[in-house]
Amino acid sequence: MEKYSSISTVILLFIITTSFIGVLSLENGLGRTPPMGWNSWNRFGCQIDEDLIKGTADALVSFGFADAGYKYLNLDDCWEGERNQEGFITYDKNTFPNGIKALADYVHSKGLLVGIYSDAGFLTCARRAGSLGYEEKDAQTFASWGIDYLKYDNCNNDGSPEKQRYTMRDALNATGRPIFYSICEWGTSRPYLWGSKVGNSWRTTGDIRAEWMSVTSILKRQQRITHYAGPGGWNDPDMLQVGNGHFSIDEQKSHFSLWAALKAPLLLGFDIRTPPEDTIKLVLNPEIIAINQDPLGKSVAIAQSSRFFDIWTGPLIDGHVALLFNRAEKPLTITLDFSYHCQLEGEIHVRDLWERADIGNFTKGPKTWDSSLETDGWHSSGNT
Repeated sequence: MEKYSSISTVILLFIITTSFIGVLSLENGLGRTPPMGWNSWNRFGCQIDEDLIKGTADALVSFGFADAGYKYLNLDDCWEGERNQEGFITYDKNTFPNGIKALADYVHSKGLLVGIYSDAGFLTCARRAGSLGYEEKDAQTFASWGIDYLKYDNCNNDGSPEKQRYTMRDALNATGRPIFYSICEWGTSRPYLWGSKVGNSWRTTGDIRAEWMSVTSILKRQQRITHYAGPGGWNDPDMLQVGNGHFSIDEQKSHFSLWAALKAPLLLGFDIRTPPEDTIKLVLNPEIIAINQDPLGKSVAIAQSSRFFDIWTGPLIDGHVALLFNRAEKPLTITLDFSYHCQLEGEIHVRDLWERADIGNFTKGPKTWDSSLETDGWHSSGNT
């Protein structure tokens, strides 16, 4: 029996499995794997302008984020101006003096895609002009600007059911431009039950905070809904907070590992222009990204949950992934049983995806693997 020690909370295992047919989803050709990119809200809130977005586009390319797959550069709330006399939305001319179309052209010139924000209400969450009642006009405007992604929020609405109000899908499709449609109704009306026919992703919770308790609380709410995600339509437990707040490196690795294996959208939110060195290495790990972008599109699911730890496992196109999560306030040794937790038999090769190193083969005797994990830490491995 092999032991492998690490200060962390997550394991990633990779093992050959049969293929899986994903859930039925909106067929607009987008989101065959979870979107990757950057969003302005977690770090900057309403303090966004043209220079910030251009500088972020430059940094996504120069620091290697774009090459790693982070293609979407998304403006969140507070870009909006007033509506003109014909009812079309305009942009804030003080913060975006050259307009959104020129900004989108700049982002596209870097080989990136550009996203924008609106709301299925009369006003956005920052009390700017919302899209309720203006869906067709706003969709036409977004398409004419060259927008590739829409985050659609749920503030200041008329109280009608979300499923009834999120008609922006039809308006976007009518433009003829492929626009990834991100439903952000906070999990209020169980969007995982209907979201796959309406959008490409759907928020499953309220906003994430740059606090470890917020991350673990959101994670718990994913346990019963992982099977609703698949190519074309993804559960969205909200954007990443790695690089923000006061997370330890191990907490950031746990956060990033879990979101990647859940097949969540990987949307960074720290200041890309001056990225923390440790965080750069973390979010550019190609083997963790590959778990998220695996074409099978199958999220991990809970294989065992106890008072002190969780074991998450799931198949990949050519293997298997497992995550061991220590939730106790003391170090634990957690045993992964390949047969019981992963339904795997035969020769098993284990690889640590964070160390990017092979651990060894399991061919005879008990097919188990022990991992010693400190509190609030992670552990990552893979098998072929």
